[in-house]
Amino acid sequence: MSDAADGRRFGEVADVYDEVRPGYPPRLTDAIRSYVEGPPRTVAEIGAGTGHGTAVLLGLGAPVTCVEPDPRMAAVLAARHPGVRVEVVPFERWSPPPGGVSLLACAMAWHWLDPATRNRRAFDALAPGGTLAVFGHRYAYADPDHDAAVGAAFRSLDDGGEQPPARPDGWARDDVTAAGLFGDVTFVQLTRSLPMSTAEYLRLVRTFGPFRARPPARQRAVLDALAATLDRLGGGTVLDLRTSLTLARRARAA
Repeated sequence: MSDAADGRRFGEVADVYDEVRPGYPPRLTDAIRSYVEGPPRTVAEIGAGTGHGTAVLLGLGAPVTCVEPDPRMAAVLAARHPGVRVEVVPFERWSPPPGGVSLLACAMAWHWLDPATRNRRAFDALAPGGTLAVFGHRYAYADPDHDAAVGAAFRSLDDGGEQPPARPDGWARDDVTAAGLFGDVTFVQLTRSLPMSTAEYLRLVRTFGPFRARPPARQRAVLDALAATLDRLGGGTVLDLRTSLTLARRARAA
């Protein structure tokens, strides 16, 4: 991550993050394997967190190196996936192996990297002809009424300010394409419903970056407002979980 303070937001709740963040469907591994046309020789994951994305990559059958800047997140990752190599360093200071890696992946962390340099750094970390895989979830709501009510609960505690607009589903694909460094850009999206009780949803919210940026008193107020809202809506919600995967191939030179 480009900002160390942002990285520490998640380390403070590393165990909760590992428990409540949803994992990825096996079809994601299949899509990557099909694009690469077989198992890659070496795999590196940047911003690996506690290892939800790592599970996808281990299914490819190649050695995996995980790059994670927060030592608390890295400790949970190492315990969860003892067979991977974990390097506790920001991507900006990580040294890829000579010749680059066959597959460079990033799950739920691409937006934390410096927009001005992330594509170039990814290009430089890849072997010629190597694959970039950027994937993650977008949390929407199956019921539009729940979407409106939860949004109102957040906005009620923002001193009249507006929530930043959600990134569109294909934003990572557009970002990679616009960089002009990669070819064969492919976009895959999977959706599934994820029912959550009020208590489960509140634990998930505790792992969101904007929530963690708030001072403790405001965090408590947010959780109270969301609890009252979801209890009024029946004691929970159903997330429309949208999982997007962007695949691209490094050109031979740039």
